[in-house]
Amino acid sequence: MVDFFSSMRVSASGLDAQMKRMNTISSNIANAESQGYHRKDVELTATADRESFGDILQNKVDQATQGVLVTDVREDPKMRMVYKPDDPNANEEGYVEMPNVNPVQEMANMISTQRSYEANATAITAATQMANKALELGR
Repeated sequence: MVDFFSSMRVSASGLDAQMKRMNTISSNIANAESQGYHRKDVELTATADRESFGDILQNKVDQATQGVLVTDVREDPKMRMVYKPDDPNANEEGYVEMPNVNPVQEMANMISTQRSYEANATAITAATQMANKALELGR
């Protein structure tokens, strides 16, 4: 059985991961026209919800309970070539390397991230309300 604190830890890990993802997306959008910037993407990995080695040995029931962890922020090595012959950084053909940032894709990622953040915040609120109701029953 998953306890209230475990569900809160899982949702809190989701909040943290989505906040880092949102910051990365915001950076991509802000630097979409910055020469020398490389688009960044957050790599998320599932992680077991365990506080200590003792927790792992004691409780095998909630083995499938997993949170999320940001394991890496990768840079996209691809760049797009933009024709700007007057730019001092232009090559012989008049092209400048610009970040591989697609604002439409970044906005879609931002909406998805926002929805995930809201879902985790709602889950924490629900767990808190359930814990409070359980305490009221004990009175």
